Formats: sequence, C-alpha cells, structure tokens
Amino acid sequence: MTTVDLVFRDAGPEDVDVLVALIESAYRGDSSRTGWTTEADILEGQRTDPQGVLEVIEDPDSRLLTVERDGAVVACCQLEHRGDHAYFGMFAVSPAQQGAGLGKAIIAEAEGRARETWGVSEMHMTVIDAREELIAWYERRGYRRTGRFSPFPYGDERFGIPQRDDLKFELLVKPLQ
Repeated sequence: MTTVDLVFRDAGPEDVDVLVALIESAYRGDSSRTGWTTEADILEGQRTDPQGVLEVIEDPDSRLLTVERDGAVVACCQLEHRGDHAYFGMFAVSPAQQGAGLGKAIIAEAEGRARETWGVSEMHMTVIDAREELIAWYERRGYRRTGRFSPFPYGDERFGIPQRDDLKFELLVKPLQ
C-alpha cells in the first residue's frame, strides 16, 4: 500500500471511541509492542480517555486530524494553534501500519495544514525524553531538541502510571517553510 490511498479529515464526536482505541493500541499494552512507538515499558495504564479526545475535537483552536485507509481509521494527530506556532500531539499510527512511511506522510500533511490554516512559522511538540528512538525519528523529520523540559504529570493517572521516576518532556521545534 502507498500513502496515496490515505484520506485526511477532521475528527468529529462520533470518532471518539475509535480514536481512543487507536491511541491506546499505539502506546500501551501488548498490542502496542507490535509497532515501535510503544511506551509500555515506561508507562502503564491509559494514554488518553474519551473526555480528553473529545476536548481536542471540540476546542476551536485545535483539530484532531484523522487518517483513513480503505474506510478504516489508521492514524491521527492533534494540531493546536498557539499564536505564532502550532502544537503537534496525540500522534498515533496503528501498530500494524507502522514502519511503512505512513508517519512521515502524516506529519508532512499536518505541517502543511498548520502553515496554510494558521500561517504559523513553527511546529512544536513535547516528547518524553527517555524515548530516544522516537526523538531521533522526529529529528530526521527536521525537528530539533531545545533542551527545554517540562515535568511529567506524576500522580495524574489520566496520562498513565509511570514505571520509573525520571520522566520529563522535552520540547522539539521545527521551522515551517
């Protein structure tokens, strides 16, 4: 399969359950181990919940870009307008679809939409700094580590149950041409 057969659309409230299942499958539990984006070794519990996904969908400064192939949702990502930049988050690709270039195509589409829709000059994201392989993947897409960190929300199980005590987020930034 190629990325030509992808359909991009904004998620609606009717997509919440499918998107929660997709995000959970990409990051948590045994199903996530099929792909390479798993966080199962550093976090247990949930990655998101229906309320969190619905909040992104309903936020007027945000959109949850949903990606379909052959009528099935295979990926998603959040884009949020934050003044002179956009925030990229909630990125998930079905573990069965990982490793075939889908992520590259989605992030390129997301960057283009953020630039065209909001006229922003940068894309920002935060990644758990222990995820060196994932950070390296983003660096190959033009993102740069900033050395600016924010704390992991320990004690808030909506974001998972940490399996180590040294987790923090690093801000990655990419200029958008």
